[in-house]
Parts: sequence; structure tokens; C-alpha cells
Amino acid sequence: MTDEPEVLTRVESGVGRITLNRPKALHALNHPMCDLMIAALLDWQGDDKVLSVLIDHAGERGFCAGGDIRMIAESGAGDAVAARAFFHAEYRLNALLFDYPKPVTAIVDGIVMGGGVGISEPAVVRIATERTTYAMPETGIGLFPDVGGGWFLPRLPGFAGTWLALTGARLKAADTVALGIHTHFMPSDEVEAFRTILAADPGFPVDIADELAVDAGDPPLAAHIEAIDRLFAHDTIEAIFAALEAEGSDWARTQLAVLKTKSPQSLKVTLRQLRTGANLTTFADNMAMEYRLGGRVVRTHDFQEGVRAVIVDKDNAPHWSPADLAGVTDDVLDALFAPLPAGEEWTPL
Repeated sequence: MTDEPEVLTRVESGVGRITLNRPKALHALNHPMCDLMIAALLDWQGDDKVLSVLIDHAGERGFCAGGDIRMIAESGAGDAVAARAFFHAEYRLNALLFDYPKPVTAIVDGIVMGGGVGISEPAVVRIATERTTYAMPETGIGLFPDVGGGWFLPRLPGFAGTWLALTGARLKAADTVALGIHTHFMPSDEVEAFRTILAADPGFPVDIADELAVDAGDPPLAAHIEAIDRLFAHDTIEAIFAALEAEGSDWARTQLAVLKTKSPQSLKVTLRQLRTGANLTTFADNMAMEYRLGGRVVRTHDFQEGVRAVIVDKDNAPHWSPADLAGVTDDVLDALFAPLPAGEEWTPL
């Protein structure tokens, strides 16, 4: 049997098609997949025959479950050269999509986490279905919500992005559409109709999505938005913990219990990342910040331990170090966020 490429790229009826094709890994991104997508997007950028771009996935299982975490962890346990090279390419892909001169559509028909968020959030049309599950779960493995999380999450309404980033909460389509994470909802059995109409009118994906979209239903998160905006507005993790403790509701107690399972280092890194990203003026500046973080965080104890506990051994019992928030000092954070030496900083294409 001939192995198919892990990303299928082609032009069909004026649409540049990118189809993730690594179903056994839930289409988790690796370095060659990023390179294939970058090459196609650069080719189509100046091609007048390509009027828009469509990103989707092959098979039934998930849109994209993230990045190749095992590879990143193995690299981080050594010199992290391969991990940094992957981040460099992946973040260039994210930035290329963010500034792409033609409309991009992402059909997010299934699980979307981490790296999958990074290639779908820059799209102008982001279609969710009843099979969509969204999360940025990185604090649970000692990482942080990269691939543009520092830009997109603080720009969600209120402090929903802070809550999502710190807790790793999973959302279904009614909530993702209500928050603006996704722009349209349509049943999965309508997605093929969208593709067909787009092939006939490739320059107008927004109009087509507007025509086919239906109501995603009442967002369950609406009941907690007021509490999220009040309790997650604080600028330190300690203050968020204290606010949740003082709130005393069942929901607040649940959030606090979830947060206490996460890496203390990751919680503090993530909050600083989001507060910093909220004040940056360009997406590229955010990606440069995340690249500095990425190459350093993957070499820390907590990332190695988080991957062991959640992905390798699957005992879900990580031993974080430092084990509490007090051990994660400003000096530790400053070192993780510090500029890289000249010539090593990330730059867009």
C-alpha cells in the first residue's frame, strides 16, 4: 500500500484545498506537515486562479488534536533543537494564515486542540459542527497555550480566554460560536453542501457560510460568564485562587479544584502570556514571545513530567516542581520570557 502524504494539497475549482491526512494521530501536526502547508500557501498567494483556501481533514475522527507532543518532549529532554525547529515552522504557518491575502475557511468538524486551533483561528470562516470539541489543555501537561493563544484568547469576550487557558476546559459548538471562537455552526451533514457551493463560487466563503449556518443552540457557559469575568480578571494566579475560594459556589469550587491539578509553573506562565499578549499590537510580536517561551518550557521538569503522566504512562498523576505557586518566582518567569540572543529570535516569512 502506498503511503499517502500527511497533508493533501491541491487546487479545485478556484479553491486551494488543504486536507489534514494523519487520522491515526487525530491529524496532530508535525514539522513536515507544517512545511507542506506553508509551501502550498506560498504558491497560492500570488496565483490568480486561487480565490480562497479551505482547510479540512480526512476521515471521521477529529479536525486536529494538536502538535506532535511526544516528539517535542523527546527533543526537549535533550537539546530541544528539533522542538524549536518545529515551533519555528508551525508559528510561521500560523502567521502566514493570519495575514493571508485571500479568505481562508476552516471546517472544524471534530476535536480541535493546540496546533489545530493555531491553523483554524486565523481563518475568516471557522465552521463548527455538532462534532466539534474545542480546548487548549496545555497547562495540564506543563506547557502553555501557544500557536497564537497569547493573541486570540485575551481577545475573546471578557475573561473567557483566561478561564479557558488556565483550566483547559472543553467547549462544544454552542459555546464556541457564542464566544466567537468559531464564526458559524452547521450540522456535519451540511458541510459537503458548503464545499459544493464554494467550488461554484470560490471567492465568497463568508456569504456561503452565512447562508448555510443555523443556530448552534443555547450556550451552557452563559450561566457562568458573569462569574468568569469577575473571578478571572485578576492579574496573579494567587488572586484568582483566592477569589474562587471566597466565591464559595459549587462552580467556583470545581474550577479551583481543576486549577490545583495543573502545573503551577504553567499557570503563571500562561497568565503572564495572556496579559502580555493582550497589549501587543501585532500577531508577529505575539508569536515571537511564544517562540521564546516554547524553546525553554519544553526543557523544564514540568513539561517532561506532564507528558509522562498524561501521554506516555497515562497515570494522570504528575509530580509538579515547584509543587506550589510560591515556588514559581518572578525570576523564573522573567528567565522564560527573556529575549533570545541576536539571530535566534523568531521572525515571520
